[in-house]
Amino acid sequence: MARKFLYSIAVIIVLIIVTGFILRLYQHELSEFAFVPDIEFTEVETLEPSVYDENAMWFSRGDKARFANNPTLWKPDGLADESQGNAAIFFIHPTSYLRKDYWNAPLDDAQSQSRARLFLRGMASVFNASGDIWAPRYRQAAFGAFLTSAKEGQLAQDAAYADILLAFDRFIADIDSKNDSGRPIILAGHSQGSLHLMNLLKDRIANTDLASRIAAAYVVGWPISITNDAPYLGLAACKEVNQSGCILSWQSFAEPADYSQLKNIYDKSIGLDGTARAGSKIICTNPVSGGQNQSTDSQDNLGTLVPNADLTKGELVNKSVPARCNSDGFLLIGDPPDLGPYVLPGNNYHVYDYPLFWINVRKDAQARIKAFIEQ
Repeated sequence: MARKFLYSIAVIIVLIIVTGFILRLYQHELSEFAFVPDIEFTEVETLEPSVYDENAMWFSRGDKARFANNPTLWKPDGLADESQGNAAIFFIHPTSYLRKDYWNAPLDDAQSQSRARLFLRGMASVFNASGDIWAPRYRQAAFGAFLTSAKEGQLAQDAAYADILLAFDRFIADIDSKNDSGRPIILAGHSQGSLHLMNLLKDRIANTDLASRIAAAYVVGWPISITNDAPYLGLAACKEVNQSGCILSWQSFAEPADYSQLKNIYDKSIGLDGTARAGSKIICTNPVSGGQNQSTDSQDNLGTLVPNADLTKGELVNKSVPARCNSDGFLLIGDPPDLGPYVLPGNNYHVYDYPLFWINVRKDAQARIKAFIEQ
């Protein structure tokens, strides 16, 4: 009987090992099968520019959207009261549509909209002490659009970006309608949101008067090539805490870090200059130091936001996560911290890019605004 039991345990262990090997070997193929839409791409109807005049097209719209359930106004328990900054913040939420029914998420899809609100609570809320936040709803590209080389994936991304352009133009119009053109602006996003933000910097900020109005741009969770992308964004990478008008960008991995799949995708991608990014270095900002030091100890981390199981609340834990930019441009955070079940393969803490450094990013934004005003 004992021998049979041990034999059964051995078989289970072998199955686990084999399954893990198969998942690792074919994770890209399995991801495509699970998430990439297998339907024909249908051209997304172009929105009328006036659509973003409606508050219903925003999760948050500055002082016009201070209503109940505004996710960007959320604060963790125990956070001390702070004076309200005067910045105008434009935040683009990450991918929240994980199904494969459409290439672009319908705006009436309840599940993805609810998930977007959760993301805004944990990410955009970082900036709510710095000023008013505009966070648009948009017909985001499905998660699977980023897992395929098929033309439909790019078409879906382009359609989502068209919505963002309209929302951003309305955002600027809202500010200027109050004769607030001297108000500092913070641009921020994550993942798909940062991809759109990178293109937005190229199309709306670089070589325009708007560049002088940007206190900082947080292009988080999306790689920016130093040579292929950065020269076209109109802003330099942040190097000092007291610097304004600059870009912060990082991608978080615990150790041992395996970012080989991400690096392979990056190397095959095309930069804003129209050439392959292969071999080019990535901008990496240490969010603990604001770029001043490439390596910081956990003692310097002023507060990591640790979410509860259903992501409705979060506890601030300080001095728990270190950070250092490695030679490949990825941000390494030491041993894997326990933040929840959403860590991606390879110790990729992509989902937690903002929560890992919640208080430091919060103070960083305030410092950028101060520097902007002083300059």
